[in-house]
Amino acid sequence: MSRLSPRPRIVALDVVRGFALCGILVANVRPIATTVGLLPPDGAPPTTADLWLGLLVDHRFFPIFSLLFGMGFWLLYESAGTRVVLARRLLALLVLGLVHRLFWDGDILAIYAVAGLVVLLPSTWLPRRAVAVLSAVALGLALFSGGGILVVPGLFLLGSALVRYGVADRLGSSAKVPAIVGGAALVPAVVLGRLQTSDAQWFTAAGLATAVVYVCLFLVLLRSPLRGFLYALFAPLGRMALTNYLTATLLVLALRPLVGGTAESWSTGTVLAIAGGVVAVQWVWSTLWLRRFRQGPVEYVWRLVTYPRRARRGDDQV
Repeated sequence: MSRLSPRPRIVALDVVRGFALCGILVANVRPIATTVGLLPPDGAPPTTADLWLGLLVDHRFFPIFSLLFGMGFWLLYESAGTRVVLARRLLALLVLGLVHRLFWDGDILAIYAVAGLVVLLPSTWLPRRAVAVLSAVALGLALFSGGGILVVPGLFLLGSALVRYGVADRLGSSAKVPAIVGGAALVPAVVLGRLQTSDAQWFTAAGLATAVVYVCLFLVLLRSPLRGFLYALFAPLGRMALTNYLTATLLVLALRPLVGGTAESWSTGTVLAIAGGVVAVQWVWSTLWLRRFRQGPVEYVWRLVTYPRRARRGDDQV
């Protein structure tokens, strides 16, 4: 594949990524505060607020993040035109993930890096139709095998295929298609959500269906008068998603002794307050940082590792 001309940044992806980042933080507050990947059960029956959190948040946002990672991967390949750059980028992400895992066992970056090396990088040799078929097969096998983190490879491939079919370039062009897709996904999302409350095997399927509804709803809203507000609120968070994902762990750990008690005993209101405080801080520093620099600090380091020759020539300024 020859190097292509750089395409304009797709701001709609930043907005959706920022939205997904907020949801991931809400889901991760308690696990981060316990420093383990999953929150250990405390034996107490879930409250009504916890049940709603499970229906609306848990496993609803990391599928969006995974899909966007696959889309971003192919966009980078179009720009770089060489698989060496992709490999360096994934290896650097693996290092970041392993360091992050020292603070919290639930880190997703290392998993993304490994899945990228095993699935995404080889997929660059395949035609887009094959990638689309493989994404459907991988998602089907993941759901059949229990779901969870197993859906990541399929979502990576799906994101890559969507870009290759030109979907990314048409995200902000019309509200009709996302409205139809989101409306079609709404009924399965509600039905699977109800099934999830009594049988955990539907958890992943419900999460995927709800994620589709969320993405389509946002794409519709981006064609409404709320567009400017959504861009201002979520785009800075999305442009600095890696920086904000990593610093969220540090901020939650710093707040843990101030909140007191054990994370398992925190109410849903406490979780939302912590997440809201962290997001507010991150929005302020993301907005101020991006007024002066093109990308976040961790994103900049990641780019330097990805393009070391540009860095040595001084072509890559933050």
